[in-house]
Amino acid sequence: MLALPFADLTLAGHDPRGVLWRMAQGFLAPDFSAVDEIGRALLLTVMFAVAGVAAGGVAGVIMAPFYDRPGLRAFCIALRSVHELFWALLLLQVFGIGALTGVLAIALPYAGIFAKVFAEHLDEADQRPARALPKGVDGLSRFLYARAPLALEPMRIYALYRLECGLRSSAVLGFIGLPTLGFQLDSFFRQGEYGAASAIMILYVALIASIRLWMRWRLVPVWIAAAVGVLASVQSPPMGQGALWRFLTEDIVPVPLRGGCDGAALADWLRDILTMEALPGLVATVICAQIALALTGAVAFFGFGLIVPRVSGRVGAALGHLGLVILRSFPEYMLAYLFVQVFGPSMLPAILALSLHNGAIIGHLLGRQAEALCPDLRADAPRGATLWAWELVPRLFGPFLALCLYRWEIILRETAVMGLLGVMTLGFFIDSAMAELRLDRALVLLVVAGGLTAAVDALSRAIRRRLGTGALRRVPRETLLGERA
Repeated sequence: MLALPFADLTLAGHDPRGVLWRMAQGFLAPDFSAVDEIGRALLLTVMFAVAGVAAGGVAGVIMAPFYDRPGLRAFCIALRSVHELFWALLLLQVFGIGALTGVLAIALPYAGIFAKVFAEHLDEADQRPARALPKGVDGLSRFLYARAPLALEPMRIYALYRLECGLRSSAVLGFIGLPTLGFQLDSFFRQGEYGAASAIMILYVALIASIRLWMRWRLVPVWIAAAVGVLASVQSPPMGQGALWRFLTEDIVPVPLRGGCDGAALADWLRDILTMEALPGLVATVICAQIALALTGAVAFFGFGLIVPRVSGRVGAALGHLGLVILRSFPEYMLAYLFVQVFGPSMLPAILALSLHNGAIIGHLLGRQAEALCPDLRADAPRGATLWAWELVPRLFGPFLALCLYRWEIILRETAVMGLLGVMTLGFFIDSAMAELRLDRALVLLVVAGGLTAAVDALSRAIRRRLGTGALRRVPRETLLGERA
């Protein structure tokens, strides 16, 4: 409520009803006639995701055993605090619009994420086998034989989830020119071919929903080999000689330092960036993210009961599952892109996209926990809204807060990226600097965005620890009866 008066929620001076009507007509009549273009985009979306997640996963496995070292932890935080789209914009300056840009844009942040999560899995595994080994056993053997096998199953489960995230990232990379589903969606929307855009979105949801059918652990080597083969055939315009060296020694070097070390000029240059671009971008990013976080909580709080049969009935639960699957399948950026076509480039499309996507994720997780609770309820437990309000909400409020605080950092990270759609967040100023080839300014703004994300992540973890929110605490029935007696 405090942030609302400062938010730009205008409709960009046009009536959205006409656009909504044309989009609705196209979405109700999907056009699969452009199957060749859509099919190739679908294939490349999968291949970019497989290659990027595989590369990030291998790097994460290598770094996970050493994640407790401060330098490596800081390096991983820096990797994952920069969004895939920002990585792609930087890599475009070096490698051009090619396969390497797409793979690295996914692999770099995912390596930092994998390292953190895999390190947590290793720490949570039983430590007794590693301690039982003789003192002379080297660290690699200790890891391979006593630690990694115990954490392998949760690591495999998380890798599959991360592949689902990789498919979202891969699709979104199409909006900056890579030949994935986002590129085709952007092209069809610009041409007003909403039927073809509808076909793309249907195929995309089907791809996400069926991931557990076509991605099997034993087929991973086959998928990786296929990704290498397909991406090697992707044609891209060649970059000039020495692009990487020029990027490292000239493009990202601050302008005041290119002719020599001038501390006063550098201070003025930094002050100009921080006051004219970074500070306004930070304020807009925080305002937009906080409103989106509050609405995310509202969507999840009132929506998780929709997928519980004892609350909404069997038919209602099936429809609720379908709605949450669709909303959480589409990346925030893609949803925001759709809303921008209707409402224009204000904060409204970003807030709607962030709250619907993240609210659907939290609502799905809470709904699954609620379904697991129902069999343990007493025999005379109510049904419908009474069950939701008096039985499920009190038991799941701790996990609800923990999930909201966990998604806070992700929402803030995604809010910064919404600037690429014209919303005046940090991404808007980063995109402007990239378009003007002022990569030194863009790098400073990326550091600011990464610092904000890391700070909110640390604050979120501190709040979760202080509130004691986390896994559901189950009290044995016998204990309750004993206390009452």
